[in-house]
Amino acid sequence: MQITRSSTQTTNPGPADYFTGTVFVDAIAAPVGPSRTTVGAVHFAPGARTAWHTHPFGQTIYIVEGAALCQREGEPVVELAVGDRVYFEPGENHWHGAVPGRFMVHLAITENDENGNVVWGAQVTDEQYGAARATD
Repeated sequence: MQITRSSTQTTNPGPADYFTGTVFVDAIAAPVGPSRTTVGAVHFAPGARTAWHTHPFGQTIYIVEGAALCQREGEPVVELAVGDRVYFEPGENHWHGAVPGRFMVHLAITENDENGNVVWGAQVTDEQYGAARATD
């Protein structure tokens, strides 16, 4: 059994290369062999979002606070509420983030391969994000 005390954990800012807006990440679980699972609590300020990205084994996000948007490339934007869960297939290009005017926190659950758990792409532009919101 391993216990990690919350007092020993650090909240890290989401890197600007991978996020637009203010984002913070709290690590919850890191892989300990043979497990490959990672879990993070990702905190998004209103309007903050990820860049486009994929995951080698897919990703599950679970909304625990606020309201979220997510989009799979080529599909409409979907709004999510607390308790909603999304599974993105392996290699599925997508983004997710907070709606304007609301904070959002989700748990991000992924598995690592030999290169990690995410492949980052281009930023979601303000125009893409604004166009997504225009469909509401």
